Amino acid sequence: MTTALAMISGGLDSTLAAKIVKDQGIEVIGICFKSNFFGEKNALKMVKKIDIPLKVVDFSDEHFKMVKDPKHGYGKNMNPCIDCHAMMMRYCGQLLEKYHADFIITGEVLNQRPMSQNRSALDIVKNESGIGDKILRPLCAKNLNPTQMEIDGLIDREMLMDIKGRNRKVQMELAEKFGILDYPSPAGGCKLTEPNYSLRLRDILEQKKNPSKKDLELLKIGRHFRISKDAKIVSTRTEKEGELLEKLLTQQDLMFEAKDYNGTTVVIIGNPTETDIDLAAKITGRYCKGMDEKVVTISYGGYGRSEGKYIDIKPASDEEINNYILK
Repeated sequence: MTTALAMISGGLDSTLAAKIVKDQGIEVIGICFKSNFFGEKNALKMVKKIDIPLKVVDFSDEHFKMVKDPKHGYGKNMNPCIDCHAMMMRYCGQLLEKYHADFIITGEVLNQRPMSQNRSALDIVKNESGIGDKILRPLCAKNLNPTQMEIDGLIDREMLMDIKGRNRKVQMELAEKFGILDYPSPAGGCKLTEPNYSLRLRDILEQKKNPSKKDLELLKIGRHFRISKDAKIVSTRTEKEGELLEKLLTQQDLMFEAKDYNGTTVVIIGNPTETDIDLAAKITGRYCKGMDEKVVTISYGGYGRSEGKYIDIKPASDEEINNYILK
């Protein structure tokens, strides 16, 4: 029986590509990649809709190394899509033998993304993956030269698609036909495509050559303020963010909260000076219910420690916030 490995991102396109191939009687195994910037959550949901198994590959370390210096550069933000796709395909190529598979499926659509899915970019990915003759793009196959799988009769080219461009009408019609009624928005799963996250990532890479896992997870939470090379402030926006933040903290991190008002939780990560501590207290005051008061009492101390200190401070002005905030 013919078997294919489908690269499942968790979005609609990759799911449709796998479904189109599966409907030709081909066994399809989903492959999802996990890194510091995207995971398997959506993929796990989407494979259930088309009834295929999913294997998760964690390539966080190698992927992050590439993200710091991608051969083909970045997209609009910190997303090195061409290098990322080629890396994923190389991994899938190594899995072909393990799963006794004949070829690889991707959900790419010609010209859907101007920088990473134009014909030149698709050819670069095909060549640099090292497995170019094993890659099938079912959604836009008829706009490309026939693959060896089509020539050899492993798959019927006439049952593949000729989608191109950014209009997603055809994909939505296919989704309805297949009974796939809810799915994530396009490009919604990768943090590297987000402007604010990319700004924070650039900042941490300027300060540290090798950020820790904690550093990278913190980038996903709250507002960030770069106060010095050795210290930054993180301010939560929601109760959920506060819960996520606390899971990452140690006793070396200073936590700030307004004593008499509800509001943000603020922490300093790094090695703060007394001036930095004052600024963190002022930011805490700015994002609490007492922001319009002349003076607010802020409690602070090492996370998880019983002892604490208090400081009376005037909440930060918008000008002070804008001098440090990374969004």
